[in-house]
Amino acid sequence: MPAARESLLDAAGAALARRPWSAVRMVDVAASAGVSRQTLYNEFGGKEGLARALVRREADGFLAGVDRALACPGGPDARLTAAAEWTTAAARRNALVRALLTGCWEARLPSPAPATVASTAPVPAQRRADGPLPSPGDLVALVRDRAAATLAGSTPAKARTDAADLSRVCELVVRLALSCVAAPPAEGGVADLVRTALPRRLTA
Repeated sequence: MPAARESLLDAAGAALARRPWSAVRMVDVAASAGVSRQTLYNEFGGKEGLARALVRREADGFLAGVDRALACPGGPDARLTAAAEWTTAAARRNALVRALLTGCWEARLPSPAPATVASTAPVPAQRRADGPLPSPGDLVALVRDRAAATLAGSTPAKARTDAADLSRVCELVVRLALSCVAAPPAEGGVADLVRTALPRRLTA
């Protein structure tokens, strides 16, 4: 029941915004979502499964935002700048995204371990959530590869470069954005840093 699942994840996220994960109670999450506690357990198996699914949803939402940023109009510099700005903004706004990107999990957050056995739950989304969660390195690679694939098909011929070089440029931008999460630059600084770091052939 997808609607119940999303309602439960929304309720869990709202509860986490108010209190540490250790103080979030399953019965309260179910009540807030308007479903029975049994439905919650049927969907997630327990609090650990709920935590994994919540973290997985935040990772998916972050990557969807990267895709939207990379689809913005403009040249390679505009698209990479948008992706970098989204990365830093998402990390500042969302503690789970920040933890996923940096590997620094605050004590108040869930820090779910992957399931040790394959899930037999009938819900495909839960089987996916039970798998390994992306590490910071995984997310860097995912964003890098998305950016490289997008730019490879949209970069003007005179600015094109080989795939390995383009991948390195995209990874540089992602890691530059992550450095801005740890040490925020001045207003507008993310865009300035990205444009300064890009090879001249990729700037407008």
